[in-house]
Amino acid sequence: MKRNIDVTMIVLIAFVLLFIWRDGVFDHPVEWLIGKLLMLPGIVIGLAFHEYAHALVADKMGDPTPRLQGRLTINPFVHFDWWGILCLFFVGFGWGKPVMIDARNFKNRRRGELLVSLAGVTMNLIIAIVFAVIAKILLMTLGGGFLSGAAGSTLWLMIYYVIFINLVLMVFNLIPCPPLDGFNVVAELFQLKNTEFYWTLRRFDWWILLALMFLGVVDRILSPSVNFLYSLLQNFIIY
Repeated sequence: MKRNIDVTMIVLIAFVLLFIWRDGVFDHPVEWLIGKLLMLPGIVIGLAFHEYAHALVADKMGDPTPRLQGRLTINPFVHFDWWGILCLFFVGFGWGKPVMIDARNFKNRRRGELLVSLAGVTMNLIIAIVFAVIAKILLMTLGGGFLSGAAGSTLWLMIYYVIFINLVLMVFNLIPCPPLDGFNVVAELFQLKNTEFYWTLRRFDWWILLALMFLGVVDRILSPSVNFLYSLLQNFIIY
């Protein structure tokens, strides 16, 4: 088991390095670092609230496991998976530390697992909408003049990243591929957990996800979906 984890991590590191080289990070390192620092609030908010939502809904559905493990908090350090953050920084999509649940504690097991799976992505959508409203208020009260200045443009860019990153987290986690939330949703809707097919996919979940990343399938799903959703919110902000 340890060897499999090591091999997966090696592949993941190679994948991250490939994206660093592709994006020409070392050509303009200062500009790249500034851009990534502006993304940091969006990453922290998105990942922390995503995992907190899983924990909160599981707790409300009757499972005390997340509470007992200290996951019922918005403290980001409790929810961080450093590999997931690394991928979100360099690759453009990532994940937090999965919230452990014991579905046997749910009053209605199928309903509980479905709602827990949907909780994280729903929270990301809510955050994106809330910050779009904040952006709208800022635009109406401060005007374009302030937002085009140094301080205003920095604030505007940070808000943009909060919105955009939360949309990325939502769409990425809805992809019906193990170990993502979208796969759990599909499994519950079609009751796949009683099939050998489901458990076969779960045994190779990270390898399947990495393969989809390498083949560009994830990006072909993410880019148009996130851009479409952001354009809807952008229209709300500007008009």
